[in-house]
Amino acid sequence: MKKWGIVLLAGAFVFIEIFGGLAMAKEAVKIGVIVVDVQGDFTKFKNGSLAVEGTDEAYVKSVEESTKKLKAMGFPIYATQDWHPKNHASFFTNHPGKKAFDVIKLHGKDQVLWPPHCVQNTPGAEILLDKKLVKAVIKKGMDPQYDSYSGFQDDGGKKTEMDKILKKDQIKKVVVYGIATDYCVRATALDAVTAGYQVVMIKNLSRGVAPDTSQKAIDEMKAKGILVLDDLDLEKIKAN
Repeated sequence: MKKWGIVLLAGAFVFIEIFGGLAMAKEAVKIGVIVVDVQGDFTKFKNGSLAVEGTDEAYVKSVEESTKKLKAMGFPIYATQDWHPKNHASFFTNHPGKKAFDVIKLHGKDQVLWPPHCVQNTPGAEILLDKKLVKAVIKKGMDPQYDSYSGFQDDGGKKTEMDKILKKDQIKKVVVYGIATDYCVRATALDAVTAGYQVVMIKNLSRGVAPDTSQKAIDEMKAKGILVLDDLDLEKIKAN
């Protein structure tokens, strides 16, 4: 009986070790999804003031369907939202004599002057996803003096709630896609790496302002260890 008792006890330890290890492994790769700035003013679908090429109704629907699929897999969804005041320094209309897409120096950095877009409480600022899909919306660009491409911080270094929310939810890996590849998607993905997350970027669920700058952004993301996938590939996303 003693011998059987030892065997059973050893088996119990093996069971605990294996399944405990699996539980830890599962915890280590808890995945969240960041949908970047899929808002009316950035889309052709809504005739947005700063619409990016390729953002027609079909694109918006493909983002929503893919996001639904990821949510059904149990991945929490987080959305970033440009949320600018009317007097935002990035708007060319707030700089007399300047026109859209001029570049000025702002706080010692180059600042592209954009058409007014995603102004707080306007239709163009609305996120175009089904709100029931989204666990949290992280607003950005609220400081009138600083642009904010990244979902993690503005150009002045002020942090958003993104990192705090992801850490609270024990997220270790993020899937990033949206608008625009060469601006807010790039900045969000790179800041996620800096914050210590594993990052996967989905190319065909994102749209860029220009082909050359989008390719440069993708190359930069890859150089920082970000896994860039052409399409939504759940097996590759879940792999370590």
